[in-house]
Amino acid sequence: MKKLLTFAALGLVCASGMAQDAKKEEGFEFTVVKENPVTSVKNQSRAGTCWCYSSLAFIESELLRMGKGEYDFSEMFIVHNTYLDRADKAVRTHGDVSFSQGGSFYDVLYGMEKFGLVPEAEMRPGVMYGDSLSNHNELTAVSNAVVDAIAKGRLRSLQKDANNQMLWKKAIESIHDIYLGERPEKFTYNGKEYTPKSFYQSLGLNADDYVSLTSYNHEPFYSSFVLEIQDNWRWAQSYNLPIDELIQVFDNAIMNGYTIAWGSDVSESGFTRNGVAVLPDAEKAQELSGSDMARWLNMKPEQKQLNTKPQPQKWVTQEERQVAYDNYETTDDHGMQIYGIAKDQMGNEYYMVKNSWGVDSKYKGHWYVSKAFARYKTMNIVVHKNALPKDIAKKLGIK
Repeated sequence: MKKLLTFAALGLVCASGMAQDAKKEEGFEFTVVKENPVTSVKNQSRAGTCWCYSSLAFIESELLRMGKGEYDFSEMFIVHNTYLDRADKAVRTHGDVSFSQGGSFYDVLYGMEKFGLVPEAEMRPGVMYGDSLSNHNELTAVSNAVVDAIAKGRLRSLQKDANNQMLWKKAIESIHDIYLGERPEKFTYNGKEYTPKSFYQSLGLNADDYVSLTSYNHEPFYSSFVLEIQDNWRWAQSYNLPIDELIQVFDNAIMNGYTIAWGSDVSESGFTRNGVAVLPDAEKAQELSGSDMARWLNMKPEQKQLNTKPQPQKWVTQEERQVAYDNYETTDDHGMQIYGIAKDQMGNEYYMVKNSWGVDSKYKGHWYVSKAFARYKTMNIVVHKNALPKDIAKKLGIK
């Protein structure tokens, strides 16, 4: 990315320097403070798989940081395996665990260790129905029907084949094979043959090196708990920090060369399609069916003026964060990757964010998210444990 990006509002061209300065103030000028390497922007399209795209973007940057080179991993390989596990959990809990497209960062950390990883070329999105992008609408309709029928059908017994395998599991696996593609058992990468697990093991990654952090005061700080969101269906735990210390983790990680997997609520009107997210006082963006991007960014005309220039922002308290979480104003909407810090022309700091909505946006798939917005709307993050400030790691008992 360029080190200086400018977004100026449209207006008449005036000869006077004063008029030009006034026009300049209508937009944002971002100057990079720190930028860590990322791989190319992807497009999750019509699939609720941001959790996988953001997590693998984070893992790809980890390999860049480790000097391992550039990789492009298959999201659909992890998605396929995760959907099968989630179907099993939904049935085991009689439908109390929802079966849906959503997931968590932990699904990828768990998945790469249990199932492995494969290159994108081995399992691309959309190819099973002649496309280059995902569209999981029909898949969801078909797979949900099967899972709901089994989970809530009150059957006295589940039918099995001659090998004692439950038929519904074979059916749900076949459905995902049809819509997502079959998972490769072996493949060749750079002239060497791998299984998904041996490929993962060759990368030098360790899932145990990564920690999830959050900040809510309904649980004790400096302890861990299961974050109560529907897509945390594996019941992964997050360490709980006061919000000021969580923001310290953000900054320490970025300034020391680490990126962050960032879970946030993007339904706020301050998160707009012009590539800037701030925290103004405005009603939430209206939802829209269709692509994941369109769902969150269908804004009313008056809302589109919110992010036209730098402005004062609300700096929320710990208690305000908690209220928003408790009353569902803050929900687990979207996963992205934070990879840098920038400042606008007024000196306000922003996190540089890589999204998974393609490149059809102001900054080609990247966003500038104010610290005020991140402070209020962060659900949780995942970072390498070495990215923690030493005093915070000590408080959490992390070595």
